[in-house]
Amino acid sequence: MPKIRIENLTKIFGEPAEPALELLEQGLDRKEILKRTGLTLGIADVSFDVEQGEIVVVMGLSGCGKSTLIRCINRLIEPTTGCVEIDGQDIARLDAESVLKLRRSKFGMVFQNFALFPHRTILENVAFGLEVRNMDPAERDNRANESLRQVGLEGWEQAYPAQLSGGMQQRVGLARALAVDPDILLMDEAFSALDPLIRRDMQHELIELQSQVKKTIVFITHDLDEALKLGDRIVLMKDGYVVQVGTPEEILASPANRYVERFVEDVDKSQVLTAGTVMRDAGAVGFRHDGPRTLLHRMEKLSYSSLLVLNRDNTLAGYVLAEDAAAAIRRGDQDINDILKTDGPRVGPDEPLTGLINLLADTRIPVAVISESGRLLGTVVKSNVLSALADAKAGEHDTPTVPDESPEAPAA
Repeated sequence: MPKIRIENLTKIFGEPAEPALELLEQGLDRKEILKRTGLTLGIADVSFDVEQGEIVVVMGLSGCGKSTLIRCINRLIEPTTGCVEIDGQDIARLDAESVLKLRRSKFGMVFQNFALFPHRTILENVAFGLEVRNMDPAERDNRANESLRQVGLEGWEQAYPAQLSGGMQQRVGLARALAVDPDILLMDEAFSALDPLIRRDMQHELIELQSQVKKTIVFITHDLDEALKLGDRIVLMKDGYVVQVGTPEEILASPANRYVERFVEDVDKSQVLTAGTVMRDAGAVGFRHDGPRTLLHRMEKLSYSSLLVLNRDNTLAGYVLAEDAAAAIRRGDQDINDILKTDGPRVGPDEPLTGLINLLADTRIPVAVISESGRLLGTVVKSNVLSALADAKAGEHDTPTVPDESPEAPAA
């Protein structure tokens, strides 16, 4: 069961809504509906799921309906038709008291304008949601202090909002949302008011924080680079409708229509393509129980200058260079313990190409792509990156791709 399920969600602003719904059924757009009825189409027939622990970014130009959508999710705005299910429960069927209880227990919200109380200290701002719950003051302060620690604001508890920078104030807003320990974070243009450098820092901090707290996050933005950086998936909207839902790579690789193409045509593909998409099979590898002769024979046969070495459970142990294996044979060594190196570059499958380029510039061996458990998934060498970038360019300008090469061939 998804954490959030949105099905055929429509919001008409104005009453009665029926004339607008009838025109919507006939396929008329927002502008024509407004002209004929005087009613405004907020969102139309929106459907998608959000899984537990996922960051889904809803993006589009101003007026596309993304802020209306996020407020329908927690019923700050009443939907006209359709349903929003939270853990399988349709919140449209709840009475006002139950909705209020649900908001307090399930949702945290972070706004663009920080929405801090200027007359309260930072600690008091963060503890406000717990105060509304009538939590014991000592426990309330402990929870608020822990949230401030999570967002890096220890030591600022007794300051006031006016004494903090914009980025720090947004951290307070995030800490306040986290203090109530919500299942779901709704973030409406949360970083849009920040200058570019602080905004980028906040994006990195949110990604790092998410790796720890693993909340379900719906993030609203009009900025494609922000959506690509933060989103596990992206919901792209236009004039109240969803025009495409997909991972960043799916949207870049297969835009649904010209509107999406225009959004993504200027994106730097090296910021979005990842190790998982450009890696290739590792090919020949060695194992900890192999001797230096076995490894060197394997390298010579394939013209490799190095060989990745795995443990018996296929986790990465390290690598051995051909010259080190030859030296071990001359010494009469029977094992590879003294020549196994563990300082080789390794990344997760989500590592962007920009990071890979920096690693490959400083190494003569393949970059190992490993899973969270340490298992080898594949390798990346310079030719993989060049081919991926050339393929992306070819999709835009129909240019040829760069041919591949042997993954462990000696460096020139």
